[in-house]
Amino acid sequence: MWRFNLIWVTSIQLFFVAASSTQSRYRGRYKASVFSDLTPAEITSVKNFLMDQEILNLAPKDGTLKQNSLLMMELNVPKKHQVLNFLDKDGPKPQREAKVVIVFADQPNPNVTEYIVGPLPHPYYFRAQVYRGNKTIRFESRPVTSTEYRFIHEKLLEVMMEVNHILLETSGYSYSNCTERCLTFTDVAPRGLKSGDRRSWFIMIKEVEGYFLHPIGFELLLDHRSLDPKKWTVEKLWYNGQYFNKVEELVRKYERNELEKVQLSDDTENDLFSTFIPRGEYKTKSNVHGPKICEPQGKRYRVLGNYVEYAGWSFAYRSSTSAGMQVYDLQYNNERIAYEISIQEAIAFYSGVPPSAMQTKSIDSGWGMGTVDYELAKGIDCPEVATYQDVYHFYDAVKPIRYRNAVCIFELPTAVPLRRHFDSNYMGGYNFYAGLENHVLVLRTTSTVYNYDYIWDFIFYQNGVVEVKVHPTGYIQPAFLTPNGLLYGHKVQNNILGNLHTHLIHYKVDLDIAVPTMVIRQHSDQSEKPKNGPGLFYRDVRGHCKNKNVTSYLTRIS
Repeated sequence: MWRFNLIWVTSIQLFFVAASSTQSRYRGRYKASVFSDLTPAEITSVKNFLMDQEILNLAPKDGTLKQNSLLMMELNVPKKHQVLNFLDKDGPKPQREAKVVIVFADQPNPNVTEYIVGPLPHPYYFRAQVYRGNKTIRFESRPVTSTEYRFIHEKLLEVMMEVNHILLETSGYSYSNCTERCLTFTDVAPRGLKSGDRRSWFIMIKEVEGYFLHPIGFELLLDHRSLDPKKWTVEKLWYNGQYFNKVEELVRKYERNELEKVQLSDDTENDLFSTFIPRGEYKTKSNVHGPKICEPQGKRYRVLGNYVEYAGWSFAYRSSTSAGMQVYDLQYNNERIAYEISIQEAIAFYSGVPPSAMQTKSIDSGWGMGTVDYELAKGIDCPEVATYQDVYHFYDAVKPIRYRNAVCIFELPTAVPLRRHFDSNYMGGYNFYAGLENHVLVLRTTSTVYNYDYIWDFIFYQNGVVEVKVHPTGYIQPAFLTPNGLLYGHKVQNNILGNLHTHLIHYKVDLDIAVPTMVIRQHSDQSEKPKNGPGLFYRDVRGHCKNKNVTSYLTRIS
């Protein structure tokens, strides 16, 4: 009888524990939803609402530059105090809102304006985003859209027809009237040297696999500020280290042999060095599988929407359209460690002889780092056993775009013990050995910003450590090698220079840890001892010494 009662009571306890755990998980998912990205339905709802507002005069994408159009849309993350009131005090859930970037090109004073639209999923208001100091966004600073790139291509076709014989003699490739041996272009930023400019350097390169590594030594500067592509002008040309003011000047001097010509060897026929095809032989086997990650007893983490639990950890995540992966409400053993750790920016500064190289200063969020988080290859980008998640973005589009398997989550053995100790008895034996396996949870996404592939990792250790890491890979952005080019880098292939450059990666880290913010000190000068305490002082941010009653975040120094 006692055994039966004991088993029954234990079962009831297990039932309540399981129910409580399930309730906690779904409560965590509900709380994390305050950070979740816009759904396709919400994006569509916001778009339809704004298109109906006559005052905005928005037009559907019709292939022209002079129109008011939606450029980007993403979640407008609520204010922190509102979110914390919801997360910690069971306050009301903040209204979901969208942040929308609108390009107003069809009006006397073109501009770019950000709007806050809400509440979702059925919006009925929108308001302009006001920045500190009432700063505005220069219209010329807007990103280049697919429509503008189409007009750029048409303008380059027109220009390249005049220099087609030069391109063919130089590289064996042409920009127009080609089928297999074609040239393409790449451009660099910033688009000018002063505010209000919209002048871009375009680099002609061979359109082959890994085309980034095949510049032919021909660049041109195009002024495309006007909304009428017919008014665009070529301001400068650069050929094999020499500058020209007009296309006619280059053609005339080339035909008269008044410049230094270059003829590139055809290294694309038999062995295209820029492909990912392996070459050569290794000393050990390379035709068999290497080690793989397996989960012999299933997954040890949970993913519910954008809410994740692992060991003592729980957190929410989102993929910002402009910046990329962002993690919120990081808690370890139900204690918040950080409110936010998020990617903000990736910047690259270049050097070199060609104008494109010396001017390149890329601020990659300008290309929408979240919109280039393409599908992850199972078994290469992430383990086959990882959990894969889709994301949706609206950027220079007519509808929300699905990015399939753009986020992966997996557990990874580090192959290094979390901690260990071999306790020797110093007589050839030991008293004990103790060790702990070390596994981590990895939240991963990528951003392929043109030639660069950034692999972004958020890594959660079982001892409460969180690590952020970026693995830059992809292709370098080289320059055409000129005689004095080695001052700015190293030769990596015939006529190709690997430029010296610098990468800057920016994260926002908002820690919510109970750390003393004031410095406490004990004064030896008894004349300064306060009447209401034993000489406890703190120094404020201005350096003034003040007496203060002991509070929860002040620690007495005895």
